[in-house]
Amino acid sequence: IQQYALMGKAEAMQQIHFPQSQDLLDRARFRLKFEELFYIQLKLLRQKDQRKVELAGQIFNEVPTLVHFYKEIMPFDLTGAQKRVIHEIYKDFLAGRQMNRLLQGDVGSGKTIVAFISMLMAADNGAQSCLMAPTEILADQHYQGLKVYADQLGINLGKLTGSTRTSQRRVLHEQLREGTMQMLVGTHALLEDVVQFRNLGLTIMDEQHRFGVAQRSKLWQKNPYVIPHVLVMTATPIPRTLAMTLYGDLDVSVIDELPAGRKPIVTVHRYDANRLKVFQFIRDQVALGRQVYIVYPLIEESETLDYKDLTDGYESVSRAFPDLQISIVHGRMKAEEKDFEMARFVKKETQIMVATTVIEVGVNVPNASVMVIESAERFGLSQLHQLRGRVGRGADQSYCILMTSYKLSKDSRTRIETMVRTNNGFEIADIDLKLRGPGDLMGTQQSGVLDLLIADLAKDGRILSESRAAAQTILADDPELTRPEHGNIRRHIESLPPTAVNWSRIS
Repeated sequence: IQQYALMGKAEAMQQIHFPQSQDLLDRARFRLKFEELFYIQLKLLRQKDQRKVELAGQIFNEVPTLVHFYKEIMPFDLTGAQKRVIHEIYKDFLAGRQMNRLLQGDVGSGKTIVAFISMLMAADNGAQSCLMAPTEILADQHYQGLKVYADQLGINLGKLTGSTRTSQRRVLHEQLREGTMQMLVGTHALLEDVVQFRNLGLTIMDEQHRFGVAQRSKLWQKNPYVIPHVLVMTATPIPRTLAMTLYGDLDVSVIDELPAGRKPIVTVHRYDANRLKVFQFIRDQVALGRQVYIVYPLIEESETLDYKDLTDGYESVSRAFPDLQISIVHGRMKAEEKDFEMARFVKKETQIMVATTVIEVGVNVPNASVMVIESAERFGLSQLHQLRGRVGRGADQSYCILMTSYKLSKDSRTRIETMVRTNNGFEIADIDLKLRGPGDLMGTQQSGVLDLLIADLAKDGRILSESRAAAQTILADDPELTRPEHGNIRRHIESLPPTAVNWSRIS
């Protein structure tokens, strides 16, 4: 209390209800916010420390194949950020404790190669690894991308999704049990009980918020002897303050630079009245051999309205480009229909993809260089940013065009202006947090964690950092809180209701 010059609690409670002056009110607020955040951080950090002590992990210290891959096979240099993250992961592998790491990186920052390098470290030490993606298209994309390297290294890489044939499955299952298949990429199909590994050492999840906690813990149970290391990857930038609260007990790595040769996406805002010019621009781009996405919003309350928006849009696009092939993808389609249309677009059989937001987490189409977002004012910021990340994956200059009506609310205008101004996912996430508040950020799943009485994550980042530092200092000194002077803290923590889910066991 002295270190941070905090006001006493009784006085703070009195000042917050009957303030004598603005200064005293501010100090009282600081005191109560600090206390609230301090206990949350202390609890998370204790869980993290306990986990590190309790859960052993396999040690991966041999890396001959990895060295060979670096020197002979990898066709490009890693960015500084990728090297730093790989070093952090390697340190975890040497520690003999189970790794629980969240890897954040903007769309296209090269998380997949980091995942593959981690899998190589496991393979070098006789352990198997699996990479789980939320959709078949994504799993297939990871598989195709990594198979090129695996083949050159003589590594057996398998793929298991819902559509894998029974005859192939038998072979797969057998190779996994015998340990002759070192790496497996797949979807939820990996969780089935028949899928048994000889020695699963590393599980990687892509876009983890798409998987339930129960599904993740099933992967843990695939190794009865030593819990596998866990790496969770996401392209959804989580603001730092929120990450510290929600994932305060996961180690967080960030890839914050794009690979060389990527051109930043040019983002512009156009009103509906300029539609003809936009269509002309699309025509010019298609003439250059590029492909285009046109995305319509989902207003979940009324599926019929959405569907009408999309079909009207599809018709007007078809009329504007009678000579082009056009794909359409929306939420009412069956999975195989979606996959079929997506596949046509990937193979360049269609030049324009008209879709609802179902393409947010999606396929890598290096040739697609224009993203048109209709009624952009109806989208949230992070959603706009995710959609924009679908283009700009090849060497060509890419464009994102935000179409809106003239009537814009203040928040909508801020969102559009932010998009035009910056490509930095973390800056966008921070502004999003200020606009929407934390409960809304990750959807309903997190509402229970953030029942803060007085602190506000969007504004109190500094208090959060200080309270976390204070908690770290105390735990470093007295991890079990056994000293008499920490008695009150310990009693308070023990009296806290356990949150419904222990997020530290997030995976």
